[in-house]
Amino acid sequence: MKQQLIDFLNMDLQFVKGVGPVLAARLSDVLGGRTVRDFLLHRPSYVRARDVTDNVLDATAGDVITIPLLVKSHKGGGFFRGRCRPTQIMCADKAGNSVIIQFFNSNYLEYWLKKLPVGQWRMTSGKLERSTRPTINHPDFIEELENASKIPAIQAIYPAGEGLTQKVFANVRDQIFALLPEKLAGESSERVLEFFDALQHIHFPKSDKDLQPNATYMAKLAYCELLAHQSAIVISRQKRTDVRNRRTPRAKKYDLLDKFWGILPFEMTEAQRRTCEEIFADLMRDVPMMRLVQGDVGSGKTIVALAAAVKMAETGAQTALLAPTDTLAQQHFAKLKPMCDSLGIVCECLTGRDKGVARREKLVSLRSGRTRLVVGTHALFSDDVEYRDLGLVIVDEQHRFGVAQREALRSKGTNTDLLALSATPIPRTLSMTIYGDMDVSIINQKPAGRKPIKTTKLPSGRIDELLPRLMAQINSGAKVFWVCPLVEDNPDNPATAAEARHTELKKYFPTAGLVHGQMDKKQRDTVMAEFADNNSDMNLLVATTVIEVGIDVPRASIIVIENADRFGLAALHQLRGRVGRGDAQSYCVLVYGFNVSDDGLKRLDVLCETDDGFVIAEQDLMMRGVGELLGTRQSGWIQYHFVDYREHHDLFKLASRAAREHEMDSWTRDLMFIFDRGIVLGA
Repeated sequence: MKQQLIDFLNMDLQFVKGVGPVLAARLSDVLGGRTVRDFLLHRPSYVRARDVTDNVLDATAGDVITIPLLVKSHKGGGFFRGRCRPTQIMCADKAGNSVIIQFFNSNYLEYWLKKLPVGQWRMTSGKLERSTRPTINHPDFIEELENASKIPAIQAIYPAGEGLTQKVFANVRDQIFALLPEKLAGESSERVLEFFDALQHIHFPKSDKDLQPNATYMAKLAYCELLAHQSAIVISRQKRTDVRNRRTPRAKKYDLLDKFWGILPFEMTEAQRRTCEEIFADLMRDVPMMRLVQGDVGSGKTIVALAAAVKMAETGAQTALLAPTDTLAQQHFAKLKPMCDSLGIVCECLTGRDKGVARREKLVSLRSGRTRLVVGTHALFSDDVEYRDLGLVIVDEQHRFGVAQREALRSKGTNTDLLALSATPIPRTLSMTIYGDMDVSIINQKPAGRKPIKTTKLPSGRIDELLPRLMAQINSGAKVFWVCPLVEDNPDNPATAAEARHTELKKYFPTAGLVHGQMDKKQRDTVMAEFADNNSDMNLLVATTVIEVGIDVPRASIIVIENADRFGLAALHQLRGRVGRGDAQSYCVLVYGFNVSDDGLKRLDVLCETDDGFVIAEQDLMMRGVGELLGTRQSGWIQYHFVDYREHHDLFKLASRAAREHEMDSWTRDLMFIFDRGIVLGA
C-alpha cells in the first residue's frame, strides 16, 4: 500500500470532520481503537428500511416510518410526584390522524418549539408505537419538508455505545469514504482496490442480505481477515523455532516442587497433573514455551499456574502473573502468597494503586531478583518496572489483553516462556485453527467434592415466589448474586435495570449492595470486597456483568440472572461460575421475559442440562450467529470483524492452507497491517 493510504488508515478519528476528541473517545470504547482503520473494520449489524407514508393508519406498531406531520401543540415535560413526565408534541398526518412525538428525560421545551414550531410541517422518521394514540418516541430524524432527502430510505445500523447515535456513525462513514478515493489514487495493487471496494459495499448495504456471512463481499473480507491471522500464526511459529531464538534450558538450583506438592491442601486431579507435566516439559525445551491452558470455571487453573511458577523459581528466575483487574489480581495474591511464604518464595502484588515508597520498594525487589513471583495488572509492564531475570509470564483471562500488552510484558525478559489461561472453553473443532501457534492443554475435570450447580429457569412473572426462598437460604448463611443486563432504565430497551432492581430488593434485603460498570472503580471494588467478607452483613449483591470475572465468594451459593435469554451461552456459563465455589449446594436461576424467543429458551435449556463448559462451547458455536453475542465481545474467542465461526469454517481451512503454502508477499503484509495481526501472542 502507498504511504498516503497507510497514514490515512492510522489517522485519529478526532481529525475527521464533525468528530473531535470527545466523540473520538466514545467511538474508541466501541471500536476498540480510534483510528480510521478501526472504524472501517466496524461493520453495520443490519439495515433499517424507512418506508414513507402519508397516513399513520397504514403502518403497524413496530414499523420504522417516515411521515410528514403538522405540529399542533406542545406539552412540556417535568417532574410530577417524583416522576419525570415526557415532553410531548401533538401532531397530525395528512389524513388528519393524531400522532404524538415524545421525548423522555427531556424538559427542553424551548428547543422543541424551535425544532418543531406550531403550525409547521416536518418530515419525521422513527419507530411507531401504539398506546392510546400512535406515538413516535425519540425520532431518528426531523427535517423540514424541503430537506426530506436528508432522511435515508435505507439506513445501515452500527453497533453503538453510550453517547453515540447512528447519525454520528453515518457522518464518520460518509467523511471517510469521501476522502478514500484521493488516498487510493495511484494505488497499483488490484487486490488493495478490491478490498476497499468490498469495504464500501459493506458500509453502504442495500439490504440485510448484503451483511449475511456468505454474501459476496462479506465472504471476501472474512477470507482476507482469516488469511491475515493465519499468516501471523505461521510467522509466530517460525520465529519460535528459528535457530537464532534457541536457548540453553535453565538449570535447577533449588528443590521446591517436592515441598510444594507436600503443602497442597488437596489432591490434584489427573487433568491438572497431566497439564503440569506438559508445562514442565516445555520449560526444559530450547525454544520458549507458548501454551494455552483451557479449563472450565473452577477447574483449578490457578494452582497449575502456581506449580509452573514454583518450577521456574527452582531455576532462580522470576514469574509475572498478569490479571485483567485489580480485584482479580488481589484475589490471586491472597490465594498464592501463603503458599509462597511456606516455600520461601517472595511473592508481591503490583497494581496501578501502588504509589510512593511502597511502589518503589516493590520495584527494587523486582530489579534485584528477590521477588520471584509478582501478581498484578498492566502495571507489570510499565516503563519503570524492571526484572532481574523474567523467565515466565502467566496471562490470566488471556482474551482480555491485547497482543501488544502481552508482548510488552514478555519483552521484559529474554526468550520468556508464556503460559496463557482461559476460563472460556473454545470448541475443539476450532481450537487449533484459532491458536495454531500454541500448544493447548485442557483441564476437563473438576476438583473432587465439588457439587454440580443446580440450574433452573423461571418466568419473570414468578419472581415474587423466588424472594421467600432466597430469604430462607440467606438466613441459613448463604449469599446471593442478582445479575441484571442494564445499569439504569432505558425506554428503548425493556431489559431489567440493576439500579431499579436494587431499589426494589432493598425492601426485602436492607443490606443489599449494588455494583455496575458506571460506578467509580474504587467504590465498586469496596462493595465487592464487603460482599466477599464473611463477617459482612451484605448478603445479596445486585450487579451487572462486571462480576463475570474477578470475584470469588465461597459463601455465595445462589445466582439469579434476569433476562437470561438475552445473554450468550458463554456469558451465562461464566456468570454461573460465580457460585459453586464452596462446600454448600449451589443454585442458578435463569429468569426469562414474556417475549422470550425460541432460540433464547434453547440456550437456557442447554445451561439447565449441562455444566460442562466444552459441551456448552460446542452448542454455542452451533446455535448462535455473530450478532447474538452480548455486546460485541466474542465470548473469549479471537476478535474477528467479518468472520462468522459457524458459517466460515471452510474459509478457516482455506486461509490456514494458503498461509502455510505461500510465501509472504506485499498483499499478505498489507492484510496483517489492516487487521492488526502483525504479532500474535509469541511473535
